[in-house]
Amino acid sequence: MAAAKSAKGKAELPPPIIVKKITVVAGGHHGGAWKVAYADFVTAMMAFFLLLWLLGATTEKQRKGIADYFTPTLVKLKEGSAGSNGVLGGSSITDVDNYPNRAGQTGTKAMTIPRDTTGGPKEGADTAKRMNTMQQRLQSKLAGNPRLMRLAKQVRMIDTAEGIRIDLVDDADFSMFQLGTTVLTPQAAELLGAIGDLLQAEAGGISIRGHTDSLPWNGSAEANNWSLSAGRAEATRQALMSRGIAESRFRKIEGVSDREPLVRDKPGDPRNRRISILLMR
Repeated sequence: MAAAKSAKGKAELPPPIIVKKITVVAGGHHGGAWKVAYADFVTAMMAFFLLLWLLGATTEKQRKGIADYFTPTLVKLKEGSAGSNGVLGGSSITDVDNYPNRAGQTGTKAMTIPRDTTGGPKEGADTAKRMNTMQQRLQSKLAGNPRLMRLAKQVRMIDTAEGIRIDLVDDADFSMFQLGTTVLTPQAAELLGAIGDLLQAEAGGISIRGHTDSLPWNGSAEANNWSLSAGRAEATRQALMSRGIAESRFRKIEGVSDREPLVRDKPGDPRNRRISILLMR
C-alpha cells in the first residue's frame, strides 16, 4: 500500500508558479498634470499684468482711439440711414446713438482723428450749425407753398463724414418720378426747385445718387434698375442745373439700383426709392 502511494506521488505534476506583476501608478502630488495647468495660469497672469501696464502707459485719447478702431461700423450705419422720421428729420454723427453697447452703455459715434489732420470740435460744430441753418431755410421756403409743405416729410437731412446729405424719399403716396421712367413728377420738380435754390447759396461740390426698390423693372430688355437709378440721378442733376447751379460743382452722378436699401428687411418697400443729394464738405 505504501509503495503504491509513493509511485502515485512521483507521477503528479508540481504545482504551478504564479508570478504577480505589480505596476505602481503615480498619483496625487507625484503626477505632472498640475504643472501644465500651473504654467497656463502663470502665462495668463503675465498677459493680464502686461495689459494693465499698457493701459497705464497710454493716455485717455489713445485708449479712446483704440476703442474706436474696433467699432468702425457705427459711423457706417449712421451714414447708411436717412435721419429720423418727421419734417426734415436728421441728426449728426456726433449725437448720442441708440445702438446696443456692452453692459447697456450709451455710446456716441465719435471717430478716430488722424494726428496729421486739421480742424477739431469747432469744425464739427460749424457743420452741425450749417445743417441746422439749411433745415430752417428750406422749411421756411416750403412753408410758403402749401403744395410743397405737404412734401416736407419726404425731405430728410443728415450730417455724414462726407458732408450734408439730403434724401428725397418716396412712399406709398408720393413718387419723385413717373412709374418706370426718369421723368420727374410735377410735385418733385417743384420740390427740387426749392432744394436747388437752397444749394445755390451754399458752397461745396455736389454728388447725386439714385436708388430703386427691388421690384423688377418692366421696361425694355435693354434697361433695368441700374440704368433707371442712374438715369434718375442724371435727371435730378439737370433739374438742379435749371435752377442756376453751375455744372462744375457736380462731382459724381451714379445709380446703385437696389443695393443700398433704406428699409433693409423690406427691399420692395417704396421708401427704398430715393434720390440722395450730397453737399460735400
